[in-house]
Formats: sequence, C-alpha cells, structure tokens
Amino acid sequence: MVMDATITGVLHPYWPRDLLIPTYVANDRSMSEILVFLFSVSGVFLLVTWLITGQKGATGRLSTPRRLAVCWFAVCGFIHGVIEGWFSLYYAAIPGDQSFLSQLWKEYSKGDSRYVIADNFTVCMETVTAWLWGPFSFWAVFAFLNNKPYRFVLQLIISLGQLYGAVLYFFTEHRDGYAHSELGHPIYFWFYFVFMNVLWIFIPFVLIVDAWRQLSAAQSHTDITKSHKSKRN
Repeated sequence: MVMDATITGVLHPYWPRDLLIPTYVANDRSMSEILVFLFSVSGVFLLVTWLITGQKGATGRLSTPRRLAVCWFAVCGFIHGVIEGWFSLYYAAIPGDQSFLSQLWKEYSKGDSRYVIADNFTVCMETVTAWLWGPFSFWAVFAFLNNKPYRFVLQLIISLGQLYGAVLYFFTEHRDGYAHSELGHPIYFWFYFVFMNVLWIFIPFVLIVDAWRQLSAAQSHTDITKSHKSKRN
C-alpha cells in the first residue's frame, strides 16, 4: 500500500488519503506476523474448546452443532475481551504505539481507518462489545459446559448484541460512502472490512434462531405442564 504525506508531513497508509494522523508511527511487524498471531491464538481457543466439549458430561455429550457454537463463544471471548478490550482502553494511543496489539489495530485500520482516528462510533461500539460480550461469551461457554438452564438466554442476548453492533458497523460506514477503506481492495476491503465482520452477522443470526427455538420449546413444555396440573386440580 502506498503511503502518502498529509499536510502535516506524516506518512500513513490509510483512507481517505488526506486523513490527519499526526502521531502515527508505522508498524515494525509484518502483516503475516500479525495475522498468524490472530489466527493461531483463535485456533488454540477453538481446538481446546472443541476437545473439552467432546468429553461426556452428566447429560451426555454435546452434539456437533452445539460444540461448534460453544467454540464460537470461546473465540468471541478472546477477540472481544482481549483484542477489542485493548482498543477500548488504548484507542487514543494506538496510532503511535508499537505494542503488538496496537500494531494489530493499525494493520486492521488499513481496512477501516475509523479505528486509527478513534472515531466516536467505533470507540463506543467496541467498548460495549469488549466489556459486555467478551465476559458474557466466556460465561456462555461455562453455561453450556455445565448445562445451566440459562444457557440459551445468554446465547440470545450475546447474539442479539453482536448482530446489532455488526449491522450498525456496516451501516454507518455505508452512510459515509466507504470512505475509510480502499474500496474493492482484495485484502483491506474484502478480507479485513467485509469478511472479518460479516461473520458477526451470519453466525449470530443462526444462533438467535436456534435460541428462539430452544426457548420456545422450553416455554411450550412449561405451558403444557401447567395446563395438566390445573386440570388435575
């Protein structure tokens, strides 16, 4: 990616090209290093959770779709709580900071420069995501592993929050005319901006439907049980 100088003389690779980022310092880690870290750690969370969910519990083994859902929540806990948590705490310092997670965000910002300018929406959205959906995701993992009765309530709450945040994320950038990315770029636009975020639309939607069905079935069973008891009385 070509780096142009703004009127302040600071070189940066972000869009729009006249964006002012006076404290920006270029990464000293490569894109491959950053992506390998992200996907390796996410893979470890996924693998460990997959192995744990394969153990037979008091109510038997979880089904394959349920195991995949629990793995999703484990990875979400890491991404929301650690990576997005870092952004929520250090968003103002990220452009000039060379900590690994700050460099990760500077790399991702090539697909959405709102993160490197501490855009109000992204700061608010990521803060809510980090401090609510991060801990809640780990709580959901615990709930499913221990067959807690509230597990599908958690699934519904988390997934609704994720879906709502992702829809607003795309819609606000659409309203801005996709000005914060190189529109059409195969990596920065299609992979970073589109693919890495559309997952939080598709998967939460599937989990919302699943939670709806599970909770509806539970309520139907409760209603039938109450009906039978009232008839006996």
